[in-house]
Amino acid sequence: MSRAIRFAGRTVGPGHPALIVAEMSANHGRSLEHAERVLRAAKDAGADAVKIQTYTPDTMTLDLARPPFTVEMAGPWRDRTLYDLYAEAHTPWEWHPRLKAVADSLDLPLFSTPFDGAAVDLLDALGVPALKIASFELVDLDLVARAARTGRPLIVSTGMASLEEIGDAVAAARGARADVAIALLKCTSAYPAPVAEANLRTLADLAERFDCVTGLSDHTLGSVVAVTSVALGANIVEKHFCLSRAEGGPDSAFSMEPAELAALVADVRAAEAALGCVSYAPSPAELASRQYRRSLFAVAPIAAGEVFTRENVRAIRPGAGLAPKHLPEVVGRRATRDVERGTPLSWGLVGAEAGAT
Repeated sequence: MSRAIRFAGRTVGPGHPALIVAEMSANHGRSLEHAERVLRAAKDAGADAVKIQTYTPDTMTLDLARPPFTVEMAGPWRDRTLYDLYAEAHTPWEWHPRLKAVADSLDLPLFSTPFDGAAVDLLDALGVPALKIASFELVDLDLVARAARTGRPLIVSTGMASLEEIGDAVAAARGARADVAIALLKCTSAYPAPVAEANLRTLADLAERFDCVTGLSDHTLGSVVAVTSVALGANIVEKHFCLSRAEGGPDSAFSMEPAELAALVADVRAAEAALGCVSYAPSPAELASRQYRRSLFAVAPIAAGEVFTRENVRAIRPGAGLAPKHLPEVVGRRATRDVERGTPLSWGLVGAEAGAT
């Protein structure tokens, strides 16, 4: 298998810039015009792609206001019914062609998370560059296989999943289509997620175990975890994105605003540049500094024939003389001519050993 995928004409994988995805999710404010503004803001902030979600409340759950159909976990959705939450958060299917057209006009690849087979078919017909499998749907192997059969790359979040469950999903995808390209995203499915539970060292293990591209679906606040993930090998970074957290909405509390996303993009690109390559040679920027390293100088007047000692020769700055490592070879030899204080030593000034005939 190749640890790279093709996404909207670019290669995503080791040795290539990370794909930075702005996740609109429920941050459309139930307004198509607002959703279009989110797309434009994501482009302006430097996102490489934008992601939406494709479902209806009826494809997600039942309209029941009793446990277990109410949200009981801590967070912004507590005590809401699943049906009402999804009714507010879903992106209407009739918006999809328009959002795809706007994104295309911005040269901003748009893709989505399908939550059922009909959503897979809709997105396949739209020609999205990839399909996302959400952490909560990773265990729906029929959905995973159906998405894989489209031939489009699968970007799979692994929040809450055991190693066995991740293996089952990968096997289902590859069983449905042997050549399917898969990226696995490390994810902590808490909203917001604690930084201490990011466990980013898992990225390298995911890549090794499943021979695939890895990345991060990040629900922590801020950009530290996302930038760190790139240093540890993440090839995809996904962050929830909104125009303003003050506008509210199901996802706003853990979403980035435009200036924050722009800063994350800049920091990720700086981190990638800093990673560089294995190198033990001076960098171009260091070359001018080499002249100020220590080297051997006469620190007192030395007459012709006088012996070099550790009192009249020292390793000091700048670097115009012999390297300091040669001091033991110089000490005990005689000067070939008069040497002024402050003269950098060269082999032409160093004669025979004292006592030699």
